[in-house]
Amino acid sequence: MSLPSRINLVTLGVANVATSTAFYERLGWTKSPVSNDDVTFFYSEGTVLGLFGRASLADDANVNDLELGYSAVALAQNFASEAEVDEAYRHALACGAEPRKSPQKVFWGGYSGYFADPDGHLWELAHNPFISLDERGHMCLP
Repeated sequence: MSLPSRINLVTLGVANVATSTAFYERLGWTKSPVSNDDVTFFYSEGTVLGLFGRASLADDANVNDLELGYSAVALAQNFASEAEVDEAYRHALACGAEPRKSPQKVFWGGYSGYFADPDGHLWELAHNPFISLDERGHMCLP
């Protein structure tokens, strides 16, 4: 058997589940009713975002909490235009995101910017003129 090429759940290790949950709710994400004080799940288009305490995540994965440091990962959302990127970036900052890189033209020919959530997880907001989006905002790879 091979592993299916899909991602069902992305879990972020966070310092405080309640604080991080409130941030993502301010962004406009919808919390699932199966969430509890220890873990929050947010609905997304095809993938679920989970928030779990860092120490609990380290314990569950059988690793030292220090091993959960920055691992060169950025979560991303793509948009149909540069204007939508700018609007989403302003909204994220208004919700308490930490600015990392203002949206701008980038070396690969697109337009993107970065913010960090309360735990420092990087989010890229991008417009890629070389890849279209379907009516639900999903990337249509060639």
